[in-house]
Amino acid sequence: MTENGSSVNVPPRIALDRGDNDVWHLQLAGEWTLAQSETLSTIDRSLPAGFGDSAARGKTIRVGGEIDALDSAGALRLARIVDGMEQGGAAVDLEALPQSQRNVIELLKGRLPPPKTPRPPREGVLAGIGRVTVAKFTEGNAFLAFIGELVVRGGKLIAFPWRIRWREVVAEIEAAGLRALGIVGLLSFLVGMVMAYQAGATLADFGANILIVNLVAIITLREMGPLLTAIIVAGRTGSSYTAQLGTMRITEEIDALRSIGISPFDMLILPKIIALMVVLPLLTVFANLLGLLGGAVVAAYRFEVSFAVYFDRLPEVVDLTTLMLGLIKTPVFAIAIALIGCMQGMRVAGSALAVGRATTVSVVQATFLVIVLDAGFSVLFNLMGY
Repeated sequence: MTENGSSVNVPPRIALDRGDNDVWHLQLAGEWTLAQSETLSTIDRSLPAGFGDSAARGKTIRVGGEIDALDSAGALRLARIVDGMEQGGAAVDLEALPQSQRNVIELLKGRLPPPKTPRPPREGVLAGIGRVTVAKFTEGNAFLAFIGELVVRGGKLIAFPWRIRWREVVAEIEAAGLRALGIVGLLSFLVGMVMAYQAGATLADFGANILIVNLVAIITLREMGPLLTAIIVAGRTGSSYTAQLGTMRITEEIDALRSIGISPFDMLILPKIIALMVVLPLLTVFANLLGLLGGAVVAAYRFEVSFAVYFDRLPEVVDLTTLMLGLIKTPVFAIAIALIGCMQGMRVAGSALAVGRATTVSVVQATFLVIVLDAGFSVLFNLMGY
């Protein structure tokens, strides 16, 4: 600094005093900063030729002097000079420098370990159980809120059905119903074949091949038809609901609808629920027919139960009650699948990655809930004597 307080740029300087013994002195002065980058780039030329090679081997070099200013650029240059000395076999002593300057040089040379980031505290078992429990309660609360909104808004629209957006309902029926016929029919046919094979393999040992009709018909109409259809719809249609609404959340289309006074529930969610309640029973009937047909094919070509005998026996084995016990569950399955798919989609926030996570959660939850509901219906029907 000058007398009037203005700063003076003092270029960096370096000088080597070899002395008369094995201790050499490296004197530093000036400003070792980025502002002196041109001088820093050639500063080591001030050292004697060959310094840092065999000439300094076995020597102790004490670095000292008074550095007016030191930043990372100057410290990096100085660290390279010190490193060259050490590679030449010299022992470098930085103790004469201030502690702050010494730390910067040592850090840039890699001697000082980088600052350790503290590890986050490990979550205990009870804390993990509590966190999962709270998350599940939050999910349940959101699901109940969706059910409440469906009852309130759906009840009003039932009283005024002309307010329902029937065009959207028809579009959803086509997407969730007509386009799902192929996969539902194929899987139901294959499952019917599998059931007939497994039943026939055992019944044939007792000469009771005709009972294949009983087993395939009752299981298909009461359990496998509705359950298999609901699981397929949960994976196919429920996931599409979540992806569609989640993408609309990310692109702020939901907020745009609210800003112009259109309820997203009335326009996007309610048509999906109504469509799925219409579609799922019809898909179940279709799945039942294909499942029975698959069983008939195996019974005819593998266990000598002809198509005529198979279909003549069906009315004797099952009646309208058996069919209705399976179909009565499907609207409940439809509501559960649609609500979970829409709920997860409406809760998406953040980036597009959240859409994929919500879709996965939607399929898992819908499938789980369908199986739980089916088990509940089975217990209820058994208590009622059916």
